[in-house]
Amino acid sequence: MTIPKIAIFTDDAGWHGKQLQQAFKKLGYDSVFVSLKQCCFNLKSPELPIFIPEFEDELPVAAFVRGVPGGSLEEVILYLDFLHALKIMGIPVYNDANAIERSVDKAMTSFLLHHAGLKTPPTWVLCNRDAALTLVKNELSQGNFIISKPLFGSQGEGIRRIEKMTDLPWLTSSHGVYYLQRFAPSAGEGCSDYRVFVINGKVVATMRRRGKSWLNNVAKGASCERVEPSDEMIALAIQATNLLKMDYAGVDILEDIAGELNVIEINSVPAWKGLESVCDVTIAELLAQDLINRHLKTK
Repeated sequence: MTIPKIAIFTDDAGWHGKQLQQAFKKLGYDSVFVSLKQCCFNLKSPELPIFIPEFEDELPVAAFVRGVPGGSLEEVILYLDFLHALKIMGIPVYNDANAIERSVDKAMTSFLLHHAGLKTPPTWVLCNRDAALTLVKNELSQGNFIISKPLFGSQGEGIRRIEKMTDLPWLTSSHGVYYLQRFAPSAGEGCSDYRVFVINGKVVATMRRRGKSWLNNVAKGASCERVEPSDEMIALAIQATNLLKMDYAGVDILEDIAGELNVIEINSVPAWKGLESVCDVTIAELLAQDLINRHLKTK
């Protein structure tokens, strides 16, 4: 009997990939690490119009997306096209291309949160440098700091905080786009926020992250502490995840000095090593079980 095989899309399997592979194996499924860079459309073939390494004879029973490579606009669109095409062909994709498109683009994420009435810090996204400089000067004159982020990115890379007029030369665009967000000081001592992990509309683990500076990313050295989320935080994380129609997500929430909860970011390919270091859960097993129970066992 042939063991069903799942494609794990990633360019760096690492610890997370190995955890997933072990979790799928426990449930009776093989899995293979594949880069979207290695895939292609072969529209000469009626049965297999998508070429995926290790799946030359038969498409995977499902695809788990652990990463979408960067690149030119054309390259990124093509990578997402592969995910769209798999779903059209009836292959479950976890998270699918629509969810990734909404979340990887910080401008669209911020717009969707604002449009749905979910609290998020004031944000501006524009291409005109003079207008961006004027906006930042106005915010600084009112005593606000501004966070400048790349439109695409994660783990705190490329993020700057503009605190004074002499910082303005540091205001750089991300390929011509300025994503600017008012800095929201967090409640309590120092700087902290919360990572809430949601799977299939349920919060499975939550931690507080305390940064060494104003950045709270674990990849930048933030410490992790297990916390029990409030009902309000649970509801907000689930609303945000459902808004972007995700199978699973890492929702970053900040409690500001007024005690209000703000959604800072929604991650469609979140890491969970830091979360597992303080929470008594095995995230990879929960993810594998959810994919198989909801998308494969019902077929």
